[in-house]
Amino acid sequence: MKKILIIGGTGSWGQELTRQILENNSIKEIRIYSRGEHKQVEMARKFNDKRLTFIIGDIRDKKRLKYSAENIDHIFHLAALKHVPVCEHNPEETIQTNIIGT
Repeated sequence: MKKILIIGGTGSWGQELTRQILENNSIKEIRIYSRGEHKQVEMARKFNDKRLTFIIGDIRDKKRLKYSAENIDHIFHLAALKHVPVCEHNPEETIQTNIIGT
């Protein structure tokens, strides 16, 4: 039984990936790691699956991320600032998240 960590898992890509992975009965646990409490609550309600575990954390927090990855078989990294205008107006935040965090 596999354990999976999806970093940035509450976004649209993360939710679609989660939906597809949950179709596989050999999955023991999917940990969803993201900063958004509200999005985690919405996702938990939407999927209503006991195999999901939600962890509040930031890609920039190495200690929290390392803790979240303990005993994990596969990691999917989806956390990033993706909209170019946002990145252009917030270059330091983009560097911290998309480069250093990754």
